[in-house]
Amino acid sequence: MIDVNRKGEVWVFAEQHGGRLEDTPVELLSKARHLADTLGVKLAAVLLGEEVKELPVRLIQYGCDKVYLVQNPLLACYQTNSYAKVILGLIHKHKPQIVLYGATIAGRDLAPRIASAAKAGLTADCTDLQIGDHESNGQIHNNLLFQIRPAFGGNIIATIINYDRWPQMATVREGVMPVPKPDVNRRGEIIEESALLSDTDLPIEILKEHKQPKKVNLKAARVIVAGGAGVGSKDNFKLIWDLANCLGAAPAATRAAVDLGFIDGDHQVGQTGVTVRPSLYIAVGISGAIQHQSGMSQSQKIIAINNDPNAPIFHIAHYKILGDLNTVIPVMIKAIKEKSIK
Repeated sequence: MIDVNRKGEVWVFAEQHGGRLEDTPVELLSKARHLADTLGVKLAAVLLGEEVKELPVRLIQYGCDKVYLVQNPLLACYQTNSYAKVILGLIHKHKPQIVLYGATIAGRDLAPRIASAAKAGLTADCTDLQIGDHESNGQIHNNLLFQIRPAFGGNIIATIINYDRWPQMATVREGVMPVPKPDVNRRGEIIEESALLSDTDLPIEILKEHKQPKKVNLKAARVIVAGGAGVGSKDNFKLIWDLANCLGAAPAATRAAVDLGFIDGDHQVGQTGVTVRPSLYIAVGISGAIQHQSGMSQSQKIIAINNDPNAPIFHIAHYKILGDLNTVIPVMIKAIKEKSIK
């Protein structure tokens, strides 16, 4: 456990694979920059890998004041033991007050290991982070990290704080923070650190690494057509694909539709899927549970098609179409095609 250090920096774990930065830590830098400015401290990224010297400059352009760079052949591929040992050593050495990780596969694996070893708290899958004050037993704790996340299946929003077990640590869901605009004129400090590692720190030998790319990039889509369990069947879900193809949109789905086998998990939007902010989101046969809304409610325009007038999705939709999707969607496709011909 490290001492409470109110002058400590805000850190982001800059996850990379094969020399390529993951999207989530870049998204995190926008919120981390705001947190650091509010606290009046430096923002730093922690970058581990082999031959990744080009990445610190990019991290600085995205808002970092410092980059702690650790290069070692034993860090070429992510492994829990080696990465946790190096980052834990840096935490004890520099005593940051906040450490943030993307809620990726690696982040969800790494953060609990470090939190346990540091005897610190950790909040998983946050959707927002703020700085605020908290009173406990008559004592006011200033400038704490408010770690905000859905709880009880998304039915409530919980705010979690940690005033005595530092660093304050959280994993943050993919897509909930906007990507900051890079500033090519920004300058920062690159601090090279050593990694005291041996082969015994890597209990697994990775012979070959294969990463299958996602079938769709929902975060980059300007228009999304999403279907829910109300679509009724995998055959009916073809209407979602047809409308998406007609609009040049990305097809998406709720978790219920994915669980029913209508479409694969790469297309899932919501609390346990991807968070999106398209210009237009068309929700078809989606009731609008809070778990799904958390992943798409920030869309600029929402069109909801549903035959239930009491569907929660209608409360956040800008345009509401009450009717059977098997009737509505073919009419929409016909109108779009006729307009494109003209």
